[in-house]
Amino acid sequence: MIMTDKLDRLSNIKAPAPASDARARALAAAMQAFDAPENDFENISTAPQGTAKGGRQSSIINWIWSPIMNRKLLAGSALATLLVVPAAAFLTLELTRGTLPVSAPEVEIAGGELPKKTELAVESKKQSPQKASEAEQQTTQVAEKPVNAQDSGTVSPSPEIAEVQPDTLADTEAAASGVQPQRGEELSTDAAAPMGTLSRTRQVTTMMQEAMPAPAMLPNDILPPQEESRDRFSSGETNPVKSVATDPVSTFSADVDTASYSFVRKALLAGGLPEKDSVRVEEMINYFPYDWPGPQSDAEPFKATVKLLPTPWNPNTRLMHIGIKGYDVVPAMQPRANLVFLIDVSGSMDEPDKLPLLKSAFRLLVEKLKADDTVSIVTYAGNAGTVLEPTKVKDKQKILSAIDTLQPGGGTAGAQGIEAAYALAKAAFVKDGVNRIMLATDGDFNVGPASDEALKTMIEEKRKGGIFLSVLGFGRGNYNDALMQTLAQNGNGTAAYIDTLAEAQKSLVEEAGSSLFPIAKDVKFQVEFNPAQIAEYRLIGYETRALKREDFNNDRVDAGDIGSGHRVTAIYEVTPKGSPAVLNDDLRYQAEKAPATEAVPQAKGSELAFLKIRYKKPDSDTSSLITTTVTEDNAVPSLDAVGADARFSIAVAAFGQKLRGTDAVAAYPYGSILDLAAGARGDDPYGYRAEFLNLVRLAKSLSGE
Repeated sequence: MIMTDKLDRLSNIKAPAPASDARARALAAAMQAFDAPENDFENISTAPQGTAKGGRQSSIINWIWSPIMNRKLLAGSALATLLVVPAAAFLTLELTRGTLPVSAPEVEIAGGELPKKTELAVESKKQSPQKASEAEQQTTQVAEKPVNAQDSGTVSPSPEIAEVQPDTLADTEAAASGVQPQRGEELSTDAAAPMGTLSRTRQVTTMMQEAMPAPAMLPNDILPPQEESRDRFSSGETNPVKSVATDPVSTFSADVDTASYSFVRKALLAGGLPEKDSVRVEEMINYFPYDWPGPQSDAEPFKATVKLLPTPWNPNTRLMHIGIKGYDVVPAMQPRANLVFLIDVSGSMDEPDKLPLLKSAFRLLVEKLKADDTVSIVTYAGNAGTVLEPTKVKDKQKILSAIDTLQPGGGTAGAQGIEAAYALAKAAFVKDGVNRIMLATDGDFNVGPASDEALKTMIEEKRKGGIFLSVLGFGRGNYNDALMQTLAQNGNGTAAYIDTLAEAQKSLVEEAGSSLFPIAKDVKFQVEFNPAQIAEYRLIGYETRALKREDFNNDRVDAGDIGSGHRVTAIYEVTPKGSPAVLNDDLRYQAEKAPATEAVPQAKGSELAFLKIRYKKPDSDTSSLITTTVTEDNAVPSLDAVGADARFSIAVAAFGQKLRGTDAVAAYPYGSILDLAAGARGDDPYGYRAEFLNLVRLAKSLSGE
């Protein structure tokens, strides 16, 4: 009863009247906040006390949770487990990763939010040291400033905070997301948000960005540098323009290699222009099959076709186009083959485009050989070893199994491998047949007692005994093209570069006859120009095949070989007498000599040039001679008047010169080359010419033209 009486007395007590001065202060503060202009929006608190949602979070949770627990339902425990366990696992994982922010709890006060010191630190890193120090002092002062509870319900941020806070927040968000926001976008977004949710939205966004940071770009100074290419090529200056008055004769060796085109293709497909020294224009031209007229019988191993055409990149010059087609031996008449696969299995071959591709290529070749042909396999890596003794192809499975067992490892003792291969080739030598070593390597002969010159000498000596050497190159980054060319040229063989299995199919299967069965060796070309008709000339390509004038008639001088069905194309750019394209002046001290027209016999005055081809049959050491006279009868009025093969070969010649940086075609764009080649695509059963068009497009894009 006593307690009830006290409660009754308390309930009858009236509340005291409000103090007039407190009421006045509250009204003044409310009016001041209501009358604040829009342009002073940023100075008004953006973090009101409490939350903008309809109720406290704890109340909402209790409202949901209490009925469930009061009813003691099993589903409540199950639901708690489903919610809590995954969340706890996620938080544990993120904490172990270190991606969740770990910082002091944010302090919120009525009407304002104290800036975090870390936010100011972000901005200070972008400022000069002096400004950074000032920002640090401002942060310290703000953090130590006491909150006056007697103020009008709010704490207005100081001018320093108002100035730093927007930029600091935007920079913090940009640092977390990896993207720098535009300032105008930031302000418009903030203005559109309700005042009650603005601060909390920023907090949630920042925490999410910190928990899932975007991958940052590495500075250039710590990016791993691109590995420098160690490919080595035979360097040769582009053939110059020569005056017929002083140098009327041009001599060079035949070249049927195609390695350069494959290497150029691999470089372009890898996203870069090829090294200029890797571009040998004649090998690019001779990569493609052309239907030049061939000889009718093997009495004459090949036939020459000469045409005079307008030059597409210079209207004041002409092109003398020479096409050679070798006699195509009937497969049934092909001699027996004794082949030795000399395979590099050193550590440098342990790449997908090297030994694995090599093994697939040789499997294709074995399928092409006849049953009575012989195959041997020698490997080298640190030292040489015989994997397969001479075996008839009729025991094909034994050969293929030996190829499949090859594994990379060790150094590269190439000299020892070549010696072992020649020993096997000699042991299984086939008289009146084909005895050839096929060296497959990336050209990295980095171990071994022999120098390049000693290898060259040994191969020359073995060549005299009837054992030839061909080279198959693989891989990039360590390819010794210069050595491969030297070995193939001195071994009376060919050099091919295998970058894809399709290229292996082309080189070893489709062109196996021309690669393995020679119809002529030591093939040399010599062209003499008539000074009465031609003022200057330039041989396109064949820089590494140049010979001295006297080498043409010297049978002891080695030259290139031509195989069954091989096609050889050579192109000269010639400047007619009196053309404005003449680059060389007349000689001062020969002006009193008789004019060139008087020096040439009248019967030969109308001739433009005289082509001579010297060759040896495979089993002979004495050369034979074929000659062809070039006159205006060989001329055509326009490019459209010749076949698609000639026009396409000219497009390839222009492309090769363009990649090589030849000045003569500097003003001839890739687009014109593409149009010329596209119009001469013709019959393309294997898609080689279509592929060429794509390479021209790639080069055009990479060059920025």
